[in-house]
Amino acid sequence: MEIKVKLKYLRQAPRKVRSVASVIRGLDVEKAGEQLRFSLRRPAGPILKLLNSAIANAENNHKLKRDNLFIKEIRVDEGPTLKRWRARAFGRAAGIGKRSSHIIMVLAEKKPTLNKIESKEEVNKKKDNTSDVKVVNSLDEIKTNPESEQEDESKKSKVKTDNDFDDKDKITKEKFGRGSENFNQSKGGSGWKSKIFRRKAG
Repeated sequence: MEIKVKLKYLRQAPRKVRSVASVIRGLDVEKAGEQLRFSLRRPAGPILKLLNSAIANAENNHKLKRDNLFIKEIRVDEGPTLKRWRARAFGRAAGIGKRSSHIIMVLAEKKPTLNKIESKEEVNKKKDNTSDVKVVNSLDEIKTNPESEQEDESKKSKVKTDNDFDDKDKITKEKFGRGSENFNQSKGGSGWKSKIFRRKAG
């Protein structure tokens, strides 16, 4: 992970700021801080403040360790120049350019850590993936197994055998004999109707 900080419109010339920035480029944040604290150059003060701000962002916002950070990049760009003038000989006026600088500093980790601040959306996605329970709003969303449907249809299409008769069917079979099987399978009714239909015409 990288932490990027900026300092804009520093009222110092880029040439002078770059001379200090080149000293701390690539150093650990602790060693860079020591170099800046004991430096006699004027740009060392603002650069030290910028370094401390970057370290604070890394520790508080991204939960990174101070000992694992180094200055990966420090760049000094030229800012706007203020136009001023001064008096010279023979009544002439000479121009003065008061320059400014933009400093960009990037801190990085020596060894990448796995600690990462996750957003609420990522946490909710993980919870949805780990949960085995699926929420269904309607019965139409349930996907049925085609094999089970075929089995149900085959069961419905089966004809009753002698073993499949219930108690009522067994009683009618014992009373009226084999001829009552077809009548009971067609759900015709009680036993007195079978007597009428089995009666011989005289």
